[in-house]
Amino acid sequence: MKRYHVIVSGRVQGVGFRYFCVMNAQQLGLTGSVRNMSNGMVEIFIQGNEIAIDKFLAIIKKGNMFINIENYTIKQLPIVHDEQDFIYNY
Repeated sequence: MKRYHVIVSGRVQGVGFRYFCVMNAQQLGLTGSVRNMSNGMVEIFIQGNEIAIDKFLAIIKKGNMFINIENYTIKQLPIVHDEQDFIYNY
């Protein structure tokens, strides 16, 4: 079990990126949250099985015809033991 803090930049606001993250994280059984930042970037907290997290990151890096990640940073964090869902934060 791992937990990461990810900040992504590029075309990630106004294109359904948060929904894209929620749907893919839930399908992979991951927990955490995603939110838009005031600087145009998106912040993700992702937790779960390392293989599932790697799949999630590969999916969001690939994006879709609307989403285009130009850059991202990732930092490992301590596990949050009582977290149960992957949600939007506002």
